[in-house]
Order: sequence, then C-alpha cells, then structure tokens
Amino acid sequence: MPHLTSATAGTTSTGVRTALGIPGFAHPLVAPAQWAELARPGTPLDWVVLDVAAGPGTRPDPHCLEAAGRLRAAGVRVLGHLDLTHGTRGSADLLVDAHRHLDWYRADGFLLDRCPSERTALPEVRRAITALRTIGDTAHIVLGHGTHPHPGYAENADQLVTFRGPWSDYRFSQAAEWTADYPPDRFCHFVHGVPQGHLDEALRIARWQGAATIYFTDHTDGGGRLDPWETMPGYWDDIVSRIGPGVSE
Repeated sequence: MPHLTSATAGTTSTGVRTALGIPGFAHPLVAPAQWAELARPGTPLDWVVLDVAAGPGTRPDPHCLEAAGRLRAAGVRVLGHLDLTHGTRGSADLLVDAHRHLDWYRADGFLLDRCPSERTALPEVRRAITALRTIGDTAHIVLGHGTHPHPGYAENADQLVTFRGPWSDYRFSQAAEWTADYPPDRFCHFVHGVPQGHLDEALRIARWQGAATIYFTDHTDGGGRLDPWETMPGYWDDIVSRIGPGVSE
C-alpha cells in the first residue's frame, strides 16, 4: 500500500482552478430543470457524465440528445458513462457502448465507472483505454476508481477519481504520496453527505490533497440504498459561488 499524506506538495501554488465534475444526474425527463441549470453561463464545470440507462441505452434518447446538445452549445464537456464492473466486462461490449455514446450523443470522452484499482488489472484497463482512444482520439478519459489505485493508472488516463464516498470518511481521508508527482487537475473527489456548514472544510481538504475536480452534495446514499448523485445538492448556488463565478438570479 502506498504511503499516505494529508497534503500534496505544491498544491497551494499550482494556480489550478477548482471545478465541478457531475457524476450523473437522474434522466433529463425526470430532472429537466437540473440539466438546464448545468448549461447556465458562469457555472464552473469541468465535465458532466451522461448515463442514459446504465450506459448509452439501446437507442438514441430524445431527452438525452437535447440535454447533451444544450451542454455542448454552452461549451461544457459531456462524458459517456461506461461501466467496467470492476474489470469483469468484456472489451467488445464496452466498445459497443462507447460507439453509441459517440455516434448518438457526440460524447467528448468517457467516465469508466467501477474501474479496478489493483496493479494486476492495469494491463486490461490500459488495453480498454487504447481501444477507446482509437475510436475517439481526443476523448477525455476519467477512471472511476473511487479510491487511490496503483500509480500506473495515472499514466494512462486524463483523470482519476481517487475518492468517492461519504463525508464521514472524507474529512479524515489522506492522499497517496505518489499523487504529489501529478498536478491537481488529474484527480477528482466525489463526496456525499457534506453538510452546508462544512463546505469550506471540504474544499480545503480537496485542495490540500490536490484534487481540482470535485462534486460535493448534502444528499446521502441511505446506507447504500440510494444514489446520492442523481439530484443537485440543496446548496448548489452556494458551492457554485464559492468555486467560480456566481450564478445570476
């Protein structure tokens, strides 16, 4: 296990702006106002994940086409959701979904969710990334480990999700020492159950640990029964104003 440290060297002087990465809201038919909110000028977004039906679905979805088109018109990067199922999914099946994301929704890249993190799985993940870059040579690749993986993964993707979990764990978390060798814009943190009164503390932790892409929400996973990412946090305007230009009323 890599040595851990509570802060990453040099993060206070990198000048990298913190931005939001949206793990994926509920379907645009269910949450149209929230998807529309993402396209508002001044929202500090790094990217938004489009998850139609545990992937791109089996046919183009008109509501998702509209939502993705609105985001692209606003200059927001859209990533297609691909589930690696902890390394058990076949590459052919993965590429079918990737092609659908590209052909139907003109995805700018992919979030590879449930990505394995151990060294032994690295060659297979590397082959999958190579195949994805073959069909989309400018694709932005984010590996959704949810924990610190073997350092070798950082050499193969644009970004790594190195924390995904509750605030109760995040506030006492530490960054792996090897992450200090990379700039903050290589790492993402997704944290649920963050009380509004602890937003500043959560942002400090992300900066100390060298993660420039974040998503914090006050929603919880209900002990694993709920999806905390499917709706905007109750303090959306607050967090937007703290990390970037405020959203005008």
